Amino acid sequence: MFGKAGFLFLVCCWGVTSSEPQKPAKQSQPGTLDFGFVPSGVYETLAYYEPGAIGILFHMVHAFLYVVQPNPFPRDLIVKVAQQNMGQLQAEYQKAIYYEIGFIVCATLGVLFVLLMPLVGLCFCMCRCCENCGGEMHQRQRKNADCQKAFFTTMLIATSVLITAGVLCAYAANQNLTNQLKGTRKLVNSNFKDLKSFANETPAQIDYLTAQYSVAKNKVLYDLDNIGQLLGGKIHAQLGKDVLPALDTALSMASAMRETKEALENVSAALDILQDGTSKLQANLSNERSSLVHTLNDPACSNGAVSHTCNTIRGTLSQLGVNANFAGLPEVSQQLENVNGVLKTDLSNIVQKGYSSFNDTPAMVKEQTRNVVAGVKALLDGTGGNITAFTKMFAIQDSLSNFTMFLTEKQMMMEAFYPQIDQFDFYRWIGCVAVCCMVVLILAFNFLGLLCGSCGYDKHASPTTRGCLSNTGGILLMAGVGFSFIFSWVLMGVVTASFVVGGNVEKLVCEAYETRQLFKVMDTPYMVNPGARNILPAMLFGKPDIDLTIESVYRNCKENKGLYSVLKLDNIFNVNMFLNKSVYTKDLDKLFSAVKVDFKEIILLEAEGRANLMNFANTGVGDINYGAYLAEVNKGVTLVDLLSFANELEAQADQLPRGALENALKGHASSIRQIHSQQVVPMEQAMKYVRARSTLSQSVRQLQRTAATLPNAVTNVLSAIDAAEYLISQNASFVVQQETQKYMQNVAGYFGQYMEWVKTSLAMEVAPCKPLSNIMDSMEIVACGIIVDSLNTFWFGLGCCAILLIPSIIFSVKLAKFYRRMDTEDVYDDSSVSGTWHFTL
Repeated sequence: MFGKAGFLFLVCCWGVTSSEPQKPAKQSQPGTLDFGFVPSGVYETLAYYEPGAIGILFHMVHAFLYVVQPNPFPRDLIVKVAQQNMGQLQAEYQKAIYYEIGFIVCATLGVLFVLLMPLVGLCFCMCRCCENCGGEMHQRQRKNADCQKAFFTTMLIATSVLITAGVLCAYAANQNLTNQLKGTRKLVNSNFKDLKSFANETPAQIDYLTAQYSVAKNKVLYDLDNIGQLLGGKIHAQLGKDVLPALDTALSMASAMRETKEALENVSAALDILQDGTSKLQANLSNERSSLVHTLNDPACSNGAVSHTCNTIRGTLSQLGVNANFAGLPEVSQQLENVNGVLKTDLSNIVQKGYSSFNDTPAMVKEQTRNVVAGVKALLDGTGGNITAFTKMFAIQDSLSNFTMFLTEKQMMMEAFYPQIDQFDFYRWIGCVAVCCMVVLILAFNFLGLLCGSCGYDKHASPTTRGCLSNTGGILLMAGVGFSFIFSWVLMGVVTASFVVGGNVEKLVCEAYETRQLFKVMDTPYMVNPGARNILPAMLFGKPDIDLTIESVYRNCKENKGLYSVLKLDNIFNVNMFLNKSVYTKDLDKLFSAVKVDFKEIILLEAEGRANLMNFANTGVGDINYGAYLAEVNKGVTLVDLLSFANELEAQADQLPRGALENALKGHASSIRQIHSQQVVPMEQAMKYVRARSTLSQSVRQLQRTAATLPNAVTNVLSAIDAAEYLISQNASFVVQQETQKYMQNVAGYFGQYMEWVKTSLAMEVAPCKPLSNIMDSMEIVACGIIVDSLNTFWFGLGCCAILLIPSIIFSVKLAKFYRRMDTEDVYDDSSVSGTWHFTL
């Protein structure tokens, strides 16, 4: 039999299927593990019974039994009876009688019927022999004789029809039992098949669970192989919150150097252009002004009509001059030379080396944790080996093979027993049919008697001259009465015996099973065994204190839960505790606590870079007189707009009479325009756009801003670099410890996921025990739904027949008088004055 070892098979196979290390599967990123789905089979047994049309009769019988026994299930009474000895049972007999009072009354009436019916039949026979009880062959004439005959005929027909319905009910129950018993073979075979599937599929499910250990293991191996990216990347990210901003500011200083150089170059180039252009422009404007003065000294200007215009022009000559004095601005060549000297050192490259050094943190972590990784891998292999060694201690496959052989043997025994069952059922069927035939024989006499009597009855014939057919009908009715007395007590004996047995089984077993009260009785502590609190765990595991009941096992198996959770095998072997001891060991914490990362190789900013920053701060950019530059830049190149001046001069020349003076003034206007286009415009462009990059004003302002913040900026950059390097050298160990702890928890979390998945799978998917509840339901279907219900319906129909035989006897005796040929009759003598009747033979 599938004993304790069989029940422990679910918890005995935890481990990898092979002791060889498996290559870790490539996974894109850490996260939730996918263990797939536990392979599951399909059970064929459908433990459901629908009786069909005969179910109406079953419900009628149940209703009758409820009327006979309306009391609830006597759970406490049964428990007390089971736990007490014979001397103590006397105190409970009143409760038992109260519960069984309905059955007792009905059984008593049945016994009285069985005892009195033969005695009544004997007395009735003797009375008729003495010409009493209707035995006198003389029928007195009465005016209501036809009404009486019709009444007795109707009542006998109705009674016979009801008896027919009862015997049909009994025959249907008898035939239903035979038919359904033949169909139970398929139900039994499906139960055996499900049990075999249960036994055959469970090893595959366990193998799947144990094989999925490799999923968690391979995930851990994947994380260990990628510890540089996973752990080192986290450490890099945490340190980078302070390190990267410091490097970014240093890199921004390299950009500021280049921008400062460009601004200085712009200022220097513009200054050269403006200084050279200013001197040339000053000379040309002076010459043009002198020439205009000479022209205006022409005698033609003395003319009264012209003199006003000439004076007006002469008053504007002072505007022909240079406004901005770029010659006095200081040179920036020295500062530019200093910046170029600073830029000879590539600060960007130095900072990029710092980036590269810091970004090597993952590789550094991977290199410096090789021994830790190797230790964890060895620990994993050792753990897998321990689990594998543990699983080999249990011969699960042998136990399941023995269980399958046991099932096959029992199935063969059942199949060999089927012919005997069929033979026994045939004898039972014959016996029940014979009992039904007793009633059918009585019904045959009744219906034949009614048929012959009704067909042969002649109301004009006298009682002594009735026909043979009518007389035969009366005799048949009396034959039915005789057989009623002969068989009725036998019928009632069968009904009473089957009623007491079937009724009590229905109320105490079938209904109690349906309401689960039967399980509660069986689960009552110390009821079966005074030394065992719970009988089921005591039988299975020898541990009666485990809180395991038959009712809970049935309910959970009905929900198709796993046998591990149903039988609470964690009390025998706790998988979680075993895995905790096997996987979550102190060695794991010890190995990861040994993780140390040396960051001495990380140099964020070399000494050359620091010197470069200091040199940049000392380039003299802050010594430039930016106010003077801005003051001159904001001025115009000339005192007046030369184009406007030229246009105005030409307009005034047009007011003069045509002649040499007009032409001379227009020539001067043309010269001024030429000076503007050739000299002023280039100077203005030099002020606006230097090398097509920025205005001179912008360059000056940029330099001014840089000069104002440069010392503090360089100091801040160096301070940030120092702080970052101090963090790496002094406080990085805390970050390493913190991230290592998270990494270890993540690694341990994979096994936690595996444990939770195992726990859930054990509870719901591994070895689902629906076949066990199906067996119990199948037994209930066969015992209650088929046998007991059919038995109760059989006695219910026969009981109705037996009771109805009493009015059938009465009506048959009364009606036979109207059909049988009498020996004497009442004759009316016409000569008799008194009008009396005389009997004639």
